[in-house]
Amino acid sequence: MTDPAPVRALPGAAGPPGRGRPPGRASERTARFLMVAALPASARAVPRLRRLARAVVRGHRLSDAAEEALTVIVSELGTNAVLHSGSPDLSVMFAVDDTSLTVGVRDRGRWRQRPGPRCESADMDAAFGRGLALVDAYSVDTSVLRSAEGTVVRAVIAL
Repeated sequence: MTDPAPVRALPGAAGPPGRGRPPGRASERTARFLMVAALPASARAVPRLRRLARAVVRGHRLSDAAEEALTVIVSELGTNAVLHSGSPDLSVMFAVDDTSLTVGVRDRGRWRQRPGPRCESADMDAAFGRGLALVDAYSVDTSVLRSAEGTVVRAVIAL
C-alpha cells in the first residue's frame, strides 16, 4: 500500500556541510550529515518520524542507545506538533557530527492551551504531559523557540 502523503526532502537540505548556509556564517561544529523532511501534521506523521529516525541512526551505524533516544524524542516532539500546534505540516531536521546527533522539529502553528484543567494529576503515571520531560531526559541540550511563525524544538543527543 502506498502512502498518499510522501515525505518531502526540502531543497538544499541534504548534501555537504555548508550547502544552503548563508556565506560568512560558520557553525560551531561541522555536520557530517544533514537531512530535512516535511510531513503533513497528522497522526500518521509520528510513526513516519520514527522510521526516519531509525534510518538516520542505522545509516550512520550509531548505537542502540542513540536509536532509542532519537525515536523517543521525535515521537514526543512530533506528537506535540500534531496535537498542540494547529499547523498543517511539520518539518524535521537531523544533523550528525562526531560527538552529537541533533534533531529539530518545526511547526507553523501556535501553541493551543488545554481548554480545561488537566483531568489527571501531573505525575509519571499520567497518560499525557511528560513529552518535554522525556526529551530532556534523553538529550544533553534542549531548546524551544516560539514565534509568530511557529515553534522549533531542538534536542541534542550525545554520541
